[in-house]
Amino acid sequence: KYTAYAAKAKSEGNAQIAVLFTAASKAEGIHANNHKAVLEKLGAAVEPVKPDFSVKTTAENLTDAINGETEEFTKMYPGFISTAKDENIMEAVRSFSWAMDTEKKHGEFYRTALAALNSKKQDTLSKTYYVCPKCGNTFNDAKPPAKCPFCYTAEAKYIKVF
Repeated sequence: KYTAYAAKAKSEGNAQIAVLFTAASKAEGIHANNHKAVLEKLGAAVEPVKPDFSVKTTAENLTDAINGETEEFTKMYPGFISTAKDENIMEAVRSFSWAMDTEKKHGEFYRTALAALNSKKQDTLSKTYYVCPKCGNTFNDAKPPAKCPFCYTAEAKYIKVF
C-alpha cells in the first residue's frame, strides 16, 4: 500500500513524502517477514496477503496512514504482545514490539508530513530515511545512530532511502 502511496505522492510533486512512504514500505516488509518467520517456526503455513485499499490524494493517503499506524500501535500490537506473552512466545513478543515501536515513529512522521503538506512546506521534510534491515526501525535524521536502539544492528547495515 505504501509503495502505491509513494508513487501517488511523487506524481503529485511531493518527492519528500514519496521517500517517506517508500521507507515505511520497506519497514513494513521487514515487519511482515519477521512475523512470518515466527509463525513458520511455530509450524504455521503463511499464505500471501493482498491488501484491499485505494490510492487517493497524498493528503488522504497520509491521513489513512496516520489512522492505520495509530490503530496498530494503540490497539493491534499491544493485543498481540499480550497474547504472545501469555503464550510465552518471546520471538513473537520481540517481533511485535519492534513493529509497534516503529509504527509509533511512522505515525509521527506521517503527522509531520501532513502538516507540512497542508502548510505547503514539504521542502522542510526529510529527504533521506534509514531503515534497519533487522527490525524495521526507521530514522529520518541526517546522521542516524551508530546502532539501532531496538535491535543493536550497526548503522553500516541500514537501508538508505532517498
